[in-house]
Amino acid sequence: MSDKESSDRRSFIKLCAGAAATAASYPETLIGSVGSGEFFNRTLLLDNTGHPLRASRLIQDQSYVFFYPFISTPCFLIRLDRQVKAVIRLQTALGEEYEWTGGAGQNQQIVAFSAICAHKMSHPTSQVSFINYRREEVQFAGADRKFHKRSGVIFCCSEGSVYDPA
Repeated sequence: MSDKESSDRRSFIKLCAGAAATAASYPETLIGSVGSGEFFNRTLLLDNTGHPLRASRLIQDQSYVFFYPFISTPCFLIRLDRQVKAVIRLQTALGEEYEWTGGAGQNQQIVAFSAICAHKMSHPTSQVSFINYRREEVQFAGADRKFHKRSGVIFCCSEGSVYDPA
């Protein structure tokens, strides 16, 4: 082993030892924030003219794509043809409970949903979108291994996945 390799190896071991000592002294740097949730800044959605997007201007049963909380995480914004009024108890990954109270807007018709398929990670791009909101009826295989038809769903044709936006 040459002196340079030995020196590089020693430097690397010192760096690792220093990192381990830092992690042992400040373990919170490894686990990050373990509070009740991760909060992101509010954002203002704009229309194609640069003005704030108004709920009343959303076309019913049309999906709009926006990116939140990161530029790499597309989401659908949809004004459904029906009111979404519900109180559903959910849990965070840490087991903390919270309630989802249904759609937003005057008639509780507006919902937002991740536009990334959980199965194949398909997502809308400017060239093609394998996942989208379908107001028309789509056919899919259910958990019972039978074919079903349903309209008003988010459908991913790359895996045949169906998501209920309401």
